[in-house]
Amino acid sequence: MDLNNLLTFMAVATLLVISPGPNGFLIAKTVPNSGRKAGFANIWGFVVAFYVQGTLSILGISVILSKSSQAFFIFKMLGATYLVWIGLKAIANAFQGSSIEPDVKPNSNKASSLRVSFLEGLMTNVLNPKVSMFYLAAFPQFIPNTES
Repeated sequence: MDLNNLLTFMAVATLLVISPGPNGFLIAKTVPNSGRKAGFANIWGFVVAFYVQGTLSILGISVILSKSSQAFFIFKMLGATYLVWIGLKAIANAFQGSSIEPDVKPNSNKASSLRVSFLEGLMTNVLNPKVSMFYLAAFPQFIPNTES
């Protein structure tokens, strides 16, 4: 890969990372409610999901989703249902407690909280069809053509 392709790839990847989406909203919900460590657990879930999506793209499963409108619709509805569930959970928690302070207790079960935060981050990205569509649209541009 030459320098021009590398810089272009870095620009595209940077735009992907800084663009707002469900990840930002999940972090904005998690950190005030569960603390900074839970936010980092969300981020690790995102990272693992990116690798899952990348692997699925390499294996061609993302191509099936992009070619089959019914499969893509089902996948999209699963993702939307999960995001609605997270939103409803956040609304219910907001009505239960009126405290602005983070809900982090010194004796709380941190492992369970971190595990839940990791899984929320993972599921938010694994069920996000835009990630796999991005991989299919953007990454092939950076694969060198081996045909001469």
